[in-house]
Amino acid sequence: MSQQAEPPAKLKVSVGLSKLNTLRVSATAKFYIDVASLDDLRGALAWAEESGHKTLVLGGGSNLVFAGDFDGLVIRMQMAARHWEQVDDTGATLVLGAGENWHEAVLYAARAGYRGIENLALIPGTAGAAPVQNIGAYGVELCDTLVSVTALDRESNQLVCLDNMECGFAYRDSLFKRSPGSYIITGIRLRLSREKPLQFGYRDLEDYLGEGVSQELDALTVAEAVMAIRRRKLPDPEIIPNAGSFFKNPVVSIEQFSELKAAHPDVVGYPQSGTVKLAAAWLIDQSGWKGYRNARVGVHNRQALVLINHSGGTGQDVLELASDIRRSVQERFGVNLEMEPGIVGG
Repeated sequence: MSQQAEPPAKLKVSVGLSKLNTLRVSATAKFYIDVASLDDLRGALAWAEESGHKTLVLGGGSNLVFAGDFDGLVIRMQMAARHWEQVDDTGATLVLGAGENWHEAVLYAARAGYRGIENLALIPGTAGAAPVQNIGAYGVELCDTLVSVTALDRESNQLVCLDNMECGFAYRDSLFKRSPGSYIITGIRLRLSREKPLQFGYRDLEDYLGEGVSQELDALTVAEAVMAIRRRKLPDPEIIPNAGSFFKNPVVSIEQFSELKAAHPDVVGYPQSGTVKLAAAWLIDQSGWKGYRNARVGVHNRQALVLINHSGGTGQDVLELASDIRRSVQERFGVNLEMEPGIVGG
């Protein structure tokens, strides 16, 4: 009989996860470990493989729904690193460990006078999770500044450095999302600028900053404006548990948009190259869901994209509501809504 693998020193058994996901749904990890280094990570993965346990890598818990308990090892990324490289007169490269708080990193860069990620302020989660979803807001996506991702290749157990193109970024999508479990991100590099034009293309930002908005503003001012807008429109997960935007903005053909426009003249869409991105919040609102609540979960009354867990709902409660909303939008508009969060357990 082969000898059983020795568990890592930091390993915990039967750990509640309600405080580690922003929806605050109850779930339990059979095993749990915090990892702060590459050695910690490799040790945890080796033990899980030798013991026959599946693994889940957890960042800030802001983009997932626990549909039930996780019968395996939850690995929470705590790798810290935040420093500058390749500093010159026009810009610098910001290096972030996977465990760094994303919002704090945005403010760190803006206060240092660097532009590029200020529109992504107040997005919850960690730096290591940001490339998976290719986070975006107010006309800016992570891929606009990302130089490379450092990740552990699960097949070779070696660190690899993937450049921007190799990450396969698309709208709310990436290689890491399409190939879950193949890579574990340990750090990212972002090229930021002192000269790059600030992005004011969204009406909310233009309205908040006022007429005559100027490139003379600094990145921190834009970040603070984004924070104020988000706080006005979106609930704080610490007060009203939620997972942020629950649905992607669907992308349709120009022909389909024309048909929608004919039937629904007020439909909101943003033309792109050969397609139109619809406003999922408008579709949900027009389907009668904005502000809806049942006994446990509901839809936020100021932002229809946000599902809230107001009274101790389960992950299944959230997913059932999401399913009802998707069915309703499909029946009314013929448009399929895709969920942004991942589903774990159950």
